Amino acid sequence: MRVTIAGAGAVGRSIAAELLENGHEVLLIDIDPKAIKIDTVPRAEWLLADACEISSLDEAGLADCHVVVAASGDDKVNLVVSLLAKTEYGVPRVVARINHPKNEWLFNESWGVDVAVSTPRLLSALVEEAVSVGDLVRLMTFRQGQANLVELTLPEDAPVVGHRAGSVPWPADTALVAILREGRVLVPSADDPLEAGDELMFVASQEVEEELGRLLSPHRSA
Repeated sequence: MRVTIAGAGAVGRSIAAELLENGHEVLLIDIDPKAIKIDTVPRAEWLLADACEISSLDEAGLADCHVVVAASGDDKVNLVVSLLAKTEYGVPRVVARINHPKNEWLFNESWGVDVAVSTPRLLSALVEEAVSVGDLVRLMTFRQGQANLVELTLPEDAPVVGHRAGSVPWPADTALVAILREGRVLVPSADDPLEAGDELMFVASQEVEEELGRLLSPHRSA
């Protein structure tokens, strides 16, 4: 898979290194010569250019990219890169970094963003996840407002404990995608029993989150 990352700061370089380790091709773009630190990620391709310019994106070969990551420290830049990647080049997957939570409402499909990642929101969600049992925690939003990655740790008195995953009447527009149990990640099948302490990961529409929470936790009001 070919990935272009706009923004070669610490975040962009870290993403690039991880993707390269996983066997992908990576191009890093940045307008700041000081950010071009080839020795930090030597296996990546590098381009000193303005990622907000069509000529730069042509040079980067964006039309042949499978994923674009807008990872700069400037939300305006990330929005412009996302919009150009989607509308001008038809990139299948655009991931954008949100630096300031007040701008989160902009990072949606209107700006070409498929997945928006807000570091402050993610950190606060992880804090909630670490201390909450029986509460539904939103970890990430896909296509702003259409689907979310949510997590809930099953309390001992959850109504679904002991039931098979396939027998639970999950709400519409809900998919159980993983069960985290005793340090293992399980891909759930219909016959897998649900146990107290399981961390359940769902992709669900925002409209059904309350219904899902009530189904899983007896502490929620009807």
